[in-house]
Amino acid sequence: MLFANPVEAQYVEGGFYDQLAAPYYLSPDKLESDYAPVRFARELRLFRRHCRSGSVLDVGCSTGAFLHQLREGFANNYTVLGTDVSSPALAYAESRGVPVLRGQFLEHDFGGQRFAAITLWAVLEHVAEPRRFLEKAAALLEPGGHCFVLVPNMRSLAVRWVGSRYRYLMPEHLNYFTADTLRHLVSRERSFTMVTLQSTHFNPVVLWQDWRRARESVPDEERAGLLKRTTAWKQNAALMPLRLAYGGLERFLGALRLADNLAAVREDDVPGTHQLESDVAAQARGGAGDQNGGHASTVGTR
Repeated sequence: MLFANPVEAQYVEGGFYDQLAAPYYLSPDKLESDYAPVRFARELRLFRRHCRSGSVLDVGCSTGAFLHQLREGFANNYTVLGTDVSSPALAYAESRGVPVLRGQFLEHDFGGQRFAAITLWAVLEHVAEPRRFLEKAAALLEPGGHCFVLVPNMRSLAVRWVGSRYRYLMPEHLNYFTADTLRHLVSRERSFTMVTLQSTHFNPVVLWQDWRRARESVPDEERAGLLKRTTAWKQNAALMPLRLAYGGLERFLGALRLADNLAAVREDDVPGTHQLESDVAAQARGGAGDQNGGHASTVGTR
């Protein structure tokens, strides 16, 4: 696994994410996009295939948009809880009615509380000890429960094409995964079985912009503005033929493991209940979503 070294304390301890709240997480463009019905379409499809009801813990929930979408779409199916290190983002989540826990996930004492599903959407690339996050998630799941992981794909078409100019090589990303390294990490917890590993998401606008740009980083306002524009495109009925073509391209790249992200689902190891899904079949049932952004840091391997 690739990892950043050295790492500044602000990324490990979480202070950076409080600073990022106002210019990015709480910017009007970002909030409008995150709370749009299409924002977590891919994640929700994947989630619903494996968890139809129960208690859900979203680790790294930010402003609570995923949990909000889950409750809005399936009001009677789930009870939800979010946790994050960014207090301003959590305050906004609470203002939208999403219950939250503040502070470091590894330090929380959940008592005897257990969850049907735990999500780590775009989280493991940000943390210094990803294996400990997965171990704690394993301990908090109910029998037969599921843990969902989404991370950037270091073997994506975008990384291969634009290299160090790719905006998701950024100082707050401490770990970088390929399909093999993610499978290895997720499979190290022996009480769980990997049931899905797929490549998903593709943003051709990001690829085009990063190929053309010379600067090392993308301003927060530009990232949020692009997210708003792409969200609007997804909701524009006149663009349906283009979206269908785009979806076909994304599924093709996913089948080759060249899409922008990797998604993994692991299940509590109840004998005789799982069947490993092929990447192609899982991707064929998938859809399309979004990412975060920045610039490159020193990288090693572990």
